[in-house]
Amino acid sequence: MERSGEHKAEPRRAMPVSLSARLRSFPLLRLTAIWEAFRVATSSLRANKLRTSLTLMGIIVGVTAVIAVVTIIKGLDKTVAQTFSSQGSTVFTVSKNPQIIKSREEFIKFNKRKDVTHEDADAIRRLCTACWRVGIAANAVETVKHADQKAENVRVRGVDPITMFDIDGVTIDAGRIWTESEGESGREICVVGTGILKNLFAEAPADRAVGQEIRIAGRPYLVIGVLEPLGSIFGFSRDNVVYIPYSTYQKSYGARRSLVVFTQVPEAEQLEVAEDQVRTVMRNRRGHSLADDDDEGFSLETQDVFLNLYGSATSNIYIVTIGVAAVSLVVGGIVVMNIMLVSVTERTKEIGIRKAIGARRKDILTQFLIEAVTVTAIGGAIGVGTGFGLAYVISALIGFPLLISVASAVLGVGVSSIVGIVSGLWPAWRAAKLDPIEALKAE
Repeated sequence: MERSGEHKAEPRRAMPVSLSARLRSFPLLRLTAIWEAFRVATSSLRANKLRTSLTLMGIIVGVTAVIAVVTIIKGLDKTVAQTFSSQGSTVFTVSKNPQIIKSREEFIKFNKRKDVTHEDADAIRRLCTACWRVGIAANAVETVKHADQKAENVRVRGVDPITMFDIDGVTIDAGRIWTESEGESGREICVVGTGILKNLFAEAPADRAVGQEIRIAGRPYLVIGVLEPLGSIFGFSRDNVVYIPYSTYQKSYGARRSLVVFTQVPEAEQLEVAEDQVRTVMRNRRGHSLADDDDEGFSLETQDVFLNLYGSATSNIYIVTIGVAAVSLVVGGIVVMNIMLVSVTERTKEIGIRKAIGARRKDILTQFLIEAVTVTAIGGAIGVGTGFGLAYVISALIGFPLLISVASAVLGVGVSSIVGIVSGLWPAWRAAKLDPIEALKAE
């Protein structure tokens, strides 16, 4: 009999788990499942080292090709841009022929033009109000000698006035440039590049070449200055050059040669105005009206003509490289797909056991997709490393700077991972749709 005032203790009820708590735990559960799938994938790859290595090869080759070529071309782009922009974006030229002639027909057509003369340069100097500096240059290729040494294919450059050194973007390392009076008098004096030091003076210090005598086309010239080195581009030395006064050049080669007129403006914003003024001056001197656009009778160009030519050439290299890399990645993707299909066949019983104890189709699909992405991502990472290593070796051999791009590394790993997803999708789907009873019967 129960005593009065006493009550039977009620059993404690479990507190219901709130919906928000379940939602907070869901991302953690998903991350745990993905991590576990990744561990199983790496274990499977380690268990079949030879097969994994062969699978990686196609991915590594494709990514290596892309990374190496992109890295080399980026360094080459920087070198070419610095080389052709040494005069800056403030200089343009006026010449009889364009700097780049693409066909024999163009060569014949342009050679019918009138020569660009000293009088043309004087007219530009007088009438172009936007022009800052105006100079002329004429070039010849000669063999230069000193004692029993000689240098062949040397560019002999006759310039006037001495501000052409500033327009050309070259500076003196030792000695000096000639004065205006020395230039006008036609003295046999010269300023040489470091290529002349290397070929004629056994790479002696620059100051030791000053005061020495060299012979150009059999005529003696006194070296009064040495230029700072400019380096090479595409295997051609830019230091194998001799500067002489234009009046001296006329004595040796005559005055009946077409000149190149160099014009510089103070700022790049004034370049277009100066070009319009110079074009008007030259068209008037050639007797062309502004409406006559068939042939102006001269070529007005900036250094962009070389950069555009280079850009069009390297764009083809990019396309070919992408094509080769795409073929390698497709082959690698096919290999990954075949290997994953073999893996599904070998692990059919394992898949049946996992499904029997509650694994869903999505779990099996995720497992095999992660395995495919893992192997291709590892291949991509190795390809990035080998690509940069190959680019470093090539850059060191040809003397171009190495520009490592983080974006290209991310792209290499990303593309290889996408290949893994695409190539692993069919094997993963095939594994996910296996019937657990039939899978457990597999031997």
